Parts: sequence; structure tokens; C-alpha cells
Amino acid sequence: MIRSLLIANRGEIACRIIRTARAMGIRTVAVYSDADAQALHVREADEAVHIGPSPARESYLIGEKIIAAAKATGAEAIHPGYGFLSENAEFAHAVIDAGLVWVGPKPSSITAMGLKDAAKKLMADAGVPVTPGYMGENQDPAYLAEQAAQIGYPVLIKAVAGGGGKGMRKVDAAADFADALASCQREAAASFGNDHVLIEKYILTPRHIEVQVFGDTHGNVVHLFERDCSLQRRHQKVIEEAPAPGMDDATRVGLCAAAVRAAKAVDYVGAGTIEFIADASEGLRADRIWFMEMNTRLQVEHPVTEEITGVDLVEWQLRVASGEPIPLKQDELSINGWAMEARLYAEDPAKGFLPSIGTLELFQLPEHLGRIDTGVYEGAAVSPFYDPMIAKLIAHGEDRDEAREFLSEMLEDSAIWPVKTNSSFLIAALDHPDFVAGTVDTGLIARDGDRMTAEPRPSEQALTNAAMAMVPRSLQAGFRLNAPDVRTAAFLLDGKRVDVTLHGPGTEQPAPAMLVAERGAVWQLTPWRAAGGAGGSAGDGAILSPMPGKIIAVDVATGDAVTKGQKLLTLEAMKMEHSLTAPFDGVVAELKVAPGAQVQVEALLARIEAAE
Repeated sequence: MIRSLLIANRGEIACRIIRTARAMGIRTVAVYSDADAQALHVREADEAVHIGPSPARESYLIGEKIIAAAKATGAEAIHPGYGFLSENAEFAHAVIDAGLVWVGPKPSSITAMGLKDAAKKLMADAGVPVTPGYMGENQDPAYLAEQAAQIGYPVLIKAVAGGGGKGMRKVDAAADFADALASCQREAAASFGNDHVLIEKYILTPRHIEVQVFGDTHGNVVHLFERDCSLQRRHQKVIEEAPAPGMDDATRVGLCAAAVRAAKAVDYVGAGTIEFIADASEGLRADRIWFMEMNTRLQVEHPVTEEITGVDLVEWQLRVASGEPIPLKQDELSINGWAMEARLYAEDPAKGFLPSIGTLELFQLPEHLGRIDTGVYEGAAVSPFYDPMIAKLIAHGEDRDEAREFLSEMLEDSAIWPVKTNSSFLIAALDHPDFVAGTVDTGLIARDGDRMTAEPRPSEQALTNAAMAMVPRSLQAGFRLNAPDVRTAAFLLDGKRVDVTLHGPGTEQPAPAMLVAERGAVWQLTPWRAAGGAGGSAGDGAILSPMPGKIIAVDVATGDAVTKGQKLLTLEAMKMEHSLTAPFDGVVAELKVAPGAQVQVEALLARIEAAE
């Protein structure tokens, strides 16, 4: 058995692996960048090694630094986590060549499944059904446009390398193809160093279903059933669950058998995921489910599989990497209940899901209610350099309704401030009638996301309760006998005026400010100041940078007339492209940046004057 392990990752990923390794008596080594010097994974590991500046390309993505850290600390093995270098065959080779144990699939398997076009060809040869589309070498934009037309719109453009929804765009019409292709290629090049794409037919009622597989060095391959990851935003998973709603036994048998064939076709070792796209227009049918891709790593959503099977997949990884066979045979695995996972991000849904960075002055999650995987703590900082996911909340119940209600309760009992989170959005998604019914598809949020992303507001009762803790008793005195002890007063709620009903005697020791927490959202209530206001809001037409990044496209010029919601600029940050749009109809009065400009948080990028 491995005795010491270096985790080549950060955040909740590293913390998750450390937790199992510690339970197995394995010494752990963490690596960290400048931005992560005080991170939770650094605190929890037995030893930690600094590997460079904050940007991932200068630290976590440099394999030589990782291997050097392992050798310097006497680590026997390297676990790549489930990001960064986890699907890098060259790095896996380098780890093995250095005489270290690689906790992951064979480099040849990573190579075989690393490029989506080659993987689909391999799967087709192995008898695994694949989606129709173009997977050729010709990357000329005009030729790709011709292929898209032949396939028939809508189509999906996908980067052949990587995953996580990056480098992926749905295109509904030929007129939009060139712009979507260019954006997809830029994002793919920035994230994966490879701008090649493939084109697939877009399924009109798509369900995203994946199967967890596991192989060992003794020739055994098993599946641990399916997960449904259909609730997505911009092709990124929002809520995952296991098993898949509407899955009958016959379809499950056929789907899981195809996944095992796929794993055996590449001589797979360790944890992996076979992802499928299903046409759910007539429910789930084995003949209408096609292979999309294989992720040669442990997935972010693996906890739901662990919850329904009772298996610790990281423990399995470490045992198999140590040469042991898979602990359980296929007939010893079964589904127990239902599990759901929500990804809690530091982002603001009301502002287009822009990441929200800063210090977590309040970070309270209901650990007593369910499973929570996190890599942060109260007082930690959300950095602009990495993915803004701060926790995963996992609920388990006897059936789907119980798991869903349990997960909603966990989100409602969370309180995070001043960083904004997507908790209210997640609660709304869980309550959506289609999700409740289990008829969700990958386009649900795109079709009906407005009510899920509406800016939350605390209830009148919550505001009153908070305000009365700030009102001195003396100010509430003098009301006429037998008259209702009720009046209203102005306060600032996150800097914006709000009129609050006051009721009761006030308090002898008034607080200078109060946090209002309700349904997973948190606001700050402060006394009214005549000079108070939102400041820097879109109400004055100022377009401010939400985070440090690079301007990669400017779509307007000074003097242009624009309409509400029209794209003005594109900011690249956190390996993603973020469109900044006009807050209302008007004219571009100022334009402060050009393509290629590096900007800091809250820098003025443009200003829109409202139309008269």
C-alpha cells in the first residue's frame, strides 16, 4: 500500500483526497501557489510545498515542479485530483519515469480518450454508439461552416481537448456560426493549448447521462451505475443526481454495458467516466443514447455515486494504484436510495453569473444536514486566479423527492458574505416544476432561467427583525397610548435604499449593522445615510470590470446606439469568456479599452448614456 501521497491539485479537490488518505493512514503532501499560501488544503496536509506564483500556468500546471516537490518530500505517489494535470498523458508518463506511482489511468488510455474526435472513432470501432457529426482534421472556418450546414442546425461546436464546458458553443443558425467558432477556438486555446474543434448534431431534447467505471491492473472493469447531469448552464453542470430519473432496468443494463465496453477498449485502470447524450423526446431508450466523451479522471460529481453505492472512490483509486484488485465485483454493487449534488459558486447570478471574489467574512454551511466537500473556510479569500466553486453540497434520501428537498434545505441553511453566491439560483432550480418532475434537459436554464436568476430580496419580516436590532429604544419611545407601535424608516440594504417596517420597543444596545440571511442569500442592512447609494452600479451606465482579466473583443465604438442586453465587450478571466452587456437602451458615450488590454477589478471599461 502507498504510504505517502502528493496531491497535484488545490481547493476542495485536494481536501477531498486528503480526507480519505488520512483515514487510510497515508501521509499527504500538498502543493500551493502564492494565492493559496493560507488555503485549507495547505492546512490539512501533513506537509506542503510552495510551487510558484498565483497563475495556474506558472504553478499547478508545471509538471516538473510537482515531481520535484514529490521527490523532495519523499512522496511515493502523485494523485492529480480531477483538474489541472489529471488528463495530461505527458505528465503521467513523467511521473512514472521518475519512479513514482501514478494514481490514475495509463498514459495510453489518457491519450486514446484525450481528443474527442479520435475517442469517438475508437468507440465506434468498439461497438459503442456515437453522435453524428464532423471530426476531421480540416479546421478551415469556411469548411467547418459547410460541415455544420450539412449536419443541420442546431449544432454543437466542441473543443477536441479538455472539458468542463470550456470551448463549447451551441449554434442555432448559420449566421451565428463564425462568431461562435472564433469564441470557441479562443477559449479552447487559452484553456487547453489546442484550438481544434469538432461539430456534433445538437440533440433537441438532450439529457446528459454518464456512467462511473472503474478498472484495475488485473483485467477487471466494473460500473457503478449512472448519474444524470442534465441541469446545466453554458454546458457546465449545475446539479447532478444518481440514479437518473426515468431510467428503467433494461436501458440501464444496455447503457452500463456500453460504458464497460468503452473502458475495456482502452485497457482502462482506475476511476473514469463515460459520458453519453440521450434524446429524451420519447423518454430514455437504449437506442437513443450516444457516446460523447470519456473523462479519464475522477469527476467533480463523484460524491453522488459514492452516496448511492457506499463506495469511497478515492480509496479504490489508492488501492488499485498500489496493485490491489477492485474491492467489489459487479454483482456486489447496487443502488441504495437517491443522491443529489449542488455546486456552490462564488458568483452573482443576477449579474450574469460573474465571479464574486473577496474574503469570506461569513462562511457557514450546514454540515450537520448532509455531506459538504469544500476547500475554503471562514476568513479565506476567493481568488480571481481559479475556478470560483467554493463547496459541493450533497444530499442523500430514500427517493428522489426526499433527496431534492434535503438538498434545498441545506442550501437554505447556508450563509455566506460578502461574497455573492448562486445559492438562491440553486434553490429556484430545485423548485422548478420540470426539475421536480424529473423531466429536465440540458436546455432548461437557457429557456427558463430568468426566474431562477432574479435578484433575491429578503422578506419584510426578516428586514424588520434586523432593523429592530439597530434601533435604540429611545427612538421608539413616545408612541401614543393604545396606538399601533408601528412605523417605517429608511435603511440601506447592500448600499441601496429600502423602507423597513419597524415594530416593537427597540434595543438598549443597538448594532451598527446587521446581516440578513434568508433562503441561502445574505445582505447587509445599515443605517440610512443621505449620501448612501449603490455606487458603481449599472444604473448610471458605467460598465466596470467585475474582476481582473484581459479584454479580448470590443463589439461597439464610441457613439454607437445600443439596446439593453447587447454585447459590448468580452472579458477573459478564470479561463472563461464573460460578455459585458448594455444595462439599458442608449449610446456609447465612452469607450476606455481596446482588444488585448489588461484590466483590474472595477476599472471603467465603457459608459452608456440612456436614450431619451
